[in-house]
Amino acid sequence: MQQLVRRLGVVRATTVGLAAMVGAGVFVVWGPAADAAGSLLLVSLGIAALVAALNALSTTQLAVAHPVAGGAYAYGRAVVGPRTGFTAGWLFLWGKTASAAAIALTAGQYLWPEAARIVAVAVVVVLAIVNASGIRSTATVGAVVVSIVLVGIAAAVLAAVPRIGDAPPAEPGNALGVLQGAALVFFAFAGYARMATLSEEVREPRRTLPRAILTAFVVAVTVYAVVAAVCLAVLGVDRLAASTSPLADAAGEGWRPVIAIVAGIACLGSLAGVLAGLSRTGLAMARDRELPGPLATIWARTGAPAVAEVTFAVLAIAGVLLLPSGMLVALSSCAVLGYYAIAHVAALRQPRPERWVPRFVPAVGLAACLLLLLSVPPLALAATALILLVGHTQRELRARLAR
Repeated sequence: MQQLVRRLGVVRATTVGLAAMVGAGVFVVWGPAADAAGSLLLVSLGIAALVAALNALSTTQLAVAHPVAGGAYAYGRAVVGPRTGFTAGWLFLWGKTASAAAIALTAGQYLWPEAARIVAVAVVVVLAIVNASGIRSTATVGAVVVSIVLVGIAAAVLAAVPRIGDAPPAEPGNALGVLQGAALVFFAFAGYARMATLSEEVREPRRTLPRAILTAFVVAVTVYAVVAAVCLAVLGVDRLAASTSPLADAAGEGWRPVIAIVAGIACLGSLAGVLAGLSRTGLAMARDRELPGPLATIWARTGAPAVAEVTFAVLAIAGVLLLPSGMLVALSSCAVLGYYAIAHVAALRQPRPERWVPRFVPAVGLAACLLLLLSVPPLALAATALILLVGHTQRELRARLAR
């Protein structure tokens, strides 16, 4: 019986990771990334995958030593200091809010292109209500969702294969474009570290989590590589860069309704997780008095952080209504790369007994995150810097008023 529980721990963690990774990103990132990287899109994917792998190792090491909610916010606060932890949490909140808006817009663009923003707003509202009501997805639901998505992607790829070669040749992108493309593709990996938060729920986390992360990561990267290669070969750089639904365009018009449904399911699964993660991090930061107290309010009837759910849903809706999908992806990638840079700093500062990955892993991961961070579109980088300035300013003002 003990062996069965242990084996199910690995399977459950892998399923959660796949459900988080193979979601909305695989349907939306290829257009903006191809616009930046040109025909070297797959090189950008490889760079993004390497950075994501380094991030996963550092966050897993931290999660094993600090099995608490809050991710890099909690790790930075515990290992480095409150100001560093706040920076990580603030970046996470804004990056994932942009991610939620981008995912919702992706759902709208696939399900009803002519009314994409209306659909996106409706999706955010519905899922915020679901989360606030205390309903939580399980590994079984995650397995069903990821199975449907993988089958749908496989069918679309097979439909697109006969059309490979239709695309005109394109000039390769330059080094800066490849790095910018990698920063944008990184958006597709945004959910992978969710596995690292399972350290309290699996047996022998030092053994289980690395195995689960490696398995899910290899499957996800393989899916991404196949989808990117097929879309590039069928559509070409120019059409891919202009497409808001690349996989549907590559498969052909007859497949559009099927891909729309599959993409919608993937987006709903991703968005529910993102909104839940936002509310939990907001709750943790409010309890530590890093954010306004009302965000820590728990709805007694359900036990859910209802005020935080509503707050971040409203912010995500603002993103849906005000910003294009490409800008939302860039903002999300920029903020989340900063978040993981702090995770690497925390991993470097861990005492020796807590470290089980070589020190060069967080060192290289930190350098890679900063390199990609500086490669994102300048407007997204400037917006992220402004967001950080606003965050620390309000933090200092609130601290002075509390004295």
